[in-house]
Amino acid sequence: MESSASHPWYHLDNAAMMYSAIQRGSYSALYRFSAVMTQPVDPQLLQRAIDKTMPRFPGFQVKIRRGFFWYYFERDDAPGPILQRDIRNPCQPVRFQNHDKLIRFFYYEKRISMEVFHALADGGGALVLFKTLLAVYLREMGHEIPNTNGILDITQPPRPEEWEDAYARYAHSKVHLSMREPKAYACTGTPEPFYTLNTTMGFVSVRDLHAAAKRHGASITEYLAAILLQSILIRQRREGRRRELPVSLAVPINLRPYFPSETLRNFILTVRPSINPELGDYTLDEIIAQVHHHMRLHITRQEMQAVITKNVSLQHTLPLQLVPSPVKNLAMDLGYRIAGSRPYSTTFTNPGIFQVPEEMKPCIHHMEVVLGQSYTPRVNCAAISFGDTMEITFAGTVKESDVEREFFQTLVREGLHVKVTSNRKECVSCHTVSTAE
Repeated sequence: MESSASHPWYHLDNAAMMYSAIQRGSYSALYRFSAVMTQPVDPQLLQRAIDKTMPRFPGFQVKIRRGFFWYYFERDDAPGPILQRDIRNPCQPVRFQNHDKLIRFFYYEKRISMEVFHALADGGGALVLFKTLLAVYLREMGHEIPNTNGILDITQPPRPEEWEDAYARYAHSKVHLSMREPKAYACTGTPEPFYTLNTTMGFVSVRDLHAAAKRHGASITEYLAAILLQSILIRQRREGRRRELPVSLAVPINLRPYFPSETLRNFILTVRPSINPELGDYTLDEIIAQVHHHMRLHITRQEMQAVITKNVSLQHTLPLQLVPSPVKNLAMDLGYRIAGSRPYSTTFTNPGIFQVPEEMKPCIHHMEVVLGQSYTPRVNCAAISFGDTMEITFAGTVKESDVEREFFQTLVREGLHVKVTSNRKECVSCHTVSTAE
């Protein structure tokens, strides 16, 4: 793909097409990364850093247009993005008709936040931009920060490979693998008033978390996913259903380690570990083992390439290409309701360790991540680590907090110290978990 500097528009990748088609006023396909610094943020220097950094990332300086057959990205030459003071309810929906920016920047005291519409990029690509921005900001403050650990040189022009559609590049499997799965328990709740995004954050030592996961023979992601599955199983059991449904997670997988690509756009698939309570009761050890083996079995280059091929082939079918975009969007929206969100109870994502040069480490206290409003009123879970701090966020537009309460209580029962904060009026940490302080 050519950079936006030389190409006024370009097509959406496979994931971007879906996010754009199902976007609506009550759903926000956005996510947020935040860096809590060790010093108060200087908004003037941060705006200057944004202005210097964004030209290096033309794929993030675009707006969405609806063509006759497909949405497409068009270069956005309007001023901005403009740094804003932070808001109580993050990840507000993007409204195409209002020409909303698809990327936003916020600050509050020591916190720097970036929100990204998922059609632009996945978390892996967005973190490259965020990391580079933080480096440029710290240079504006007088720090010497090298272009290492994934920080891009803003004095160099963008490279075409950073904006390729990697899905299309690797869609050549002989088998088109369908991911059709049974309906899962919908972990929904009582909707909050529009648009109230409740966020609850837990902070855990990475060393202690790694040791706990290792005791169960699992990775940190597998361990946390299993505890989340157990928390949702307990919630369903409390409802006293006559027939209990499977509990399943959508866990995004970064495809770059399996299919070499430097793209900053979307390049992920989801794997869906699941527990069927109709088969009987499960101990935490049994759930962890189930998640561990499911992830190892299905996260393979061959299977993921077959799924990529299936997804890309659908958008290239002639009947679909000839359908006008309004009808196509309705069909994709309906398809997502039936096959997209029904097979999983909630999302759990862990983009991993936020790696930065040694020179930056003393300037960052911890990292945070928030997933925006789900397609249905449910709570999503995301985690990110920096140094010895793992931050785990539950975010959703539901009044109930039983899933996150059970999740953090389980971590405490496992011997971990957890500190919890929340934007809810009554923080769950007051009476559900012990803290490290």
